[in-house]
Amino acid sequence: MAWVVLVLAGLFEIGWAVGLKYTHGFTRLWPSVATVLSMVVSLALLGVALRTLPLGTAYAVWTGVGAVGTVVLGIVLFGEPANAARLACAGLIVAGIVGLKLTAGH
Repeated sequence: MAWVVLVLAGLFEIGWAVGLKYTHGFTRLWPSVATVLSMVVSLALLGVALRTLPLGTAYAVWTGVGAVGTVVLGIVLFGEPANAARLACAGLIVAGIVGLKLTAGH
């Protein structure tokens, strides 16, 4: 269950990272509110996952999920480059996440 909570925390991290773009420097009210709420939920869920998962593993997976998801949404929503090198680097992060999960022992 902690892994499910951790992945949810990572998804909310994606939400606040993308939300930052929509806040326009926190000058837009509703995107700012949604972004801050996503931050709070993400950190709260990370805290719950850390009750049973190793710190280094959980933090790396949390940031990895957030990083890869943000790269993907940057491509989809904002037209950021989707070249082979960039996608390969994101793939390496995914490989790291899978490797950490497989070696965590939980």
